[in-house]
Amino acid sequence: MMYPEDRVLVGVVNRKRDLRAALEDHWYRVPVDRFQRPFDFEVMGLFLARAFGERNGGVHYYARVLGVELARRRDLLPDEADHPRADRLYLKVALGQMAEKTPPIVNRRGRRLSFILTTWDRFQAADSITDLYRTGPPFVDRIFYALR
Repeated sequence: MMYPEDRVLVGVVNRKRDLRAALEDHWYRVPVDRFQRPFDFEVMGLFLARAFGERNGGVHYYARVLGVELARRRDLLPDEADHPRADRLYLKVALGQMAEKTPPIVNRRGRRLSFILTTWDRFQAADSITDLYRTGPPFVDRIFYALR
């Protein structure tokens, strides 16, 4: 069960291999040096990038976050052990069963994005990426919950 104030992180998926990891192996990777916020969220949304053709530019999947662990790229992607960033640190986000976001949340303005932190009520109501930033009634007041 999700609550309106549950935090949702939307991350970008650039490669089909990374989508397979999320859908089949139930994990997503976040570069430690690119994510400067506290890693405190309950749901992960996946925004599909150019590699996905007509599904490009939309949040099509989401899942409950089951846990987070620190790992090097070489451990997460053993087939790329010689990659120039093989020793880079990532947060490996363990995901529950993926669900399809219907309809998907689309990027009508073509905004470039990497991570968006929002709330479950915004995520559920959103039709476009800009809706993830909406404020006011009827959405959860994040400051209230942060201070509580």
